Amino acid sequence: MEFGPHLMLAALEGAITAAVLALTAVGLSLTFGVMRVVNVAHGEFFMLGAVAAWFISTAVGGHPALGFIAAAILAPLIIGLLAASADWLVLKRLDYDPERTIVATIGLLYIIQQGALIGFGPNAQPVEPPFSHRIALPWFEWTEAGFEMYYPWGLSTNSYKLFIIFAAAMLLLGLWMIMTRTKVGLVMRATQQDRDMATAFGIPVERIYALTFGMGAALAALGAVLIVPVQQAYYLMGHDPLLLSFIVVIIGGLGSLRGTIVAALLIGMSDGIISVFFSPTLAKIIATLLVAMVLVFRPQGLFGKGTH
Repeated sequence: MEFGPHLMLAALEGAITAAVLALTAVGLSLTFGVMRVVNVAHGEFFMLGAVAAWFISTAVGGHPALGFIAAAILAPLIIGLLAASADWLVLKRLDYDPERTIVATIGLLYIIQQGALIGFGPNAQPVEPPFSHRIALPWFEWTEAGFEMYYPWGLSTNSYKLFIIFAAAMLLLGLWMIMTRTKVGLVMRATQQDRDMATAFGIPVERIYALTFGMGAALAALGAVLIVPVQQAYYLMGHDPLLLSFIVVIIGGLGSLRGTIVAALLIGMSDGIISVFFSPTLAKIIATLLVAMVLVFRPQGLFGKGTH
C-alpha cells in the first residue's frame, strides 16, 4: 500500500485515540477547573470503567449490543458514584487543600489498582464490540486518464471504530450544552470563578464538588467503555490515559474545556500517527517535549488565562 493510504489509516487510528483522550482529559480538566484538585487517580477511574464494562457485558450475556448498552449506562454511573463517595470520604476531609489532595489521590490510585487486581485478576480480558463491519475506504489520485477513485488493498476500517469518534463527539457536545445552557453548569462555573462568593449566595459548594469529581470520573469511564472493545480490560491500563490526559490539560490550559479538546486532537492525532510509523515510545517522548515547550513559552497553556 502506498504512503498516502497508509497515512490515512494512521490518521484514523489517531482520531480514535483523540476522541477517547478528549473525553478522559475533559474529565480531568473539569475536576481541576472547578475544584482546583489534581486528581492523580483519574487513570484508575478510566481502568475501572473498562473493568466494569467487562463485568457488566459478561453478566448480561446474549447479543454483544445488549451488554455494551448496559455497560455504557451503568459503568459511568457506578464509577461516578464511587468517585463522589471518595470525594466525600477523603477530599472533603482535607478541605480540598491542593498539596494534601495530591497525596490522597495517589493513595486512591494504589487502592483502586490493587482492588482491581484482587477482584478482576492480572489477565487482560476482551470485550466484544456491539457491532463490527468492515468498511473499505476509497483513495483518490490524478492519473493520465484524469481524476480516479480506487480501493487499495488493506485500506479499510470497521464501523465500530467510526462509532467511537461519533459517540465521543456527541458526548462532548452534550457536556458543552450542560456547562453553558443549564442551571447545573451555571452553578459549576460560578463555583469555579469564586468559591467564597458562591458559598455566600447559598450555592452548596461541597455538593457541587462531589458532583464535579463524580462527573470527571464518569467521563473517564465512558471513554474506557468506548475503547475497551478495541483494546482489552486490564488492571494496569490506567497509566497511559493518565499521562496523556495530564499532557493534554497542561497544553490546552488548566481548567479550559476548549483548550483541552483542541490539545486532545493535537496529541491524539500525533500519538496515533507517530505510533504507527515509528513507535509509541517516540510519540510519548514528543508529547512530553511539547509540554516542556509550552511550560517554558506559555505556562498558562494554549487557551489558559495568564496571571496579571
